[in-house]
Amino acid sequence: MNKPKGAPLIEVLTRQRDALLSDWLNEHLSIALRRGLTTEAEMSDQFRGFLNVFVDTLTSVDTFDASRPEWDPVRAFLAEVSGLRARQGFTPVETATFVFSLKRPLYARLRKELSDDPVALAETSWTVSLLLDALGLYTTEVFQRSRESIILRQREELLELSTPVVQLWENILALPLIGTLDSARTQVVMESLLQKIVETGASIAIIDITGVPTVDTLVAQHLLKTVAAARLMGADCIISGIRPQIAQTIVHLGVDLTNVTTKATLADAFVIALQRTGSSIAARAAN
Repeated sequence: MNKPKGAPLIEVLTRQRDALLSDWLNEHLSIALRRGLTTEAEMSDQFRGFLNVFVDTLTSVDTFDASRPEWDPVRAFLAEVSGLRARQGFTPVETATFVFSLKRPLYARLRKELSDDPVALAETSWTVSLLLDALGLYTTEVFQRSRESIILRQREELLELSTPVVQLWENILALPLIGTLDSARTQVVMESLLQKIVETGASIAIIDITGVPTVDTLVAQHLLKTVAAARLMGADCIISGIRPQIAQTIVHLGVDLTNVTTKATLADAFVIALQRTGSSIAARAAN
């Protein structure tokens, strides 16, 4: 296959692959190992794997456009490495440097091989630069998507941890809320509460908003949705933690909570819940 620009590159990569791999690894190793995020053995496997798939692709395609389907094996390899590095704690720059750091040792060998042909050297160097730049930028795109996926998953896990549903008494559940109540968290709150209602058969759920800093129209709507969902499952809700400021805000916003029992404290709400379930707590007599 006739590839005027690529033939010198393929020859250098094929004949000097081991030496190039050693120089490339040394170029990048100090950066990668400095923060203790990986091992030298893992780095060596990544570099060798990339160089192998890179050379194999070069020798079988007639295009140096890294976005073309012919370069899918290389992009797939880089996607795997980028995703791994995102999980390990590397930065986007450190991940892209995995590709960019190949330039200097590769250029050095091209200069030696093509020192008597400046035109071929210029053409090959430009081809290498464009190709590695495109692949390096691709790693940052994949890295960013991987980080966003990790952050989203961690956020979901934190939401689940921040909305515990506890059983206070037989047939009585409590859901203490802390922090802002947005649409995503409301969904988690409802799912957690409804699941607990199914598991315990509770008839009363106390939603405590003492830890919610502010209540606006949107927050009030989220609370009402949660109350409505619980009622559909056969459980009445009591909202506790209604501070004077929150009460004034709710009245000012015109939010209708007339069909929902509200109390100032969790203790007051618990007393109401006990009455509704026919339970009572008797004080222990003094000896």
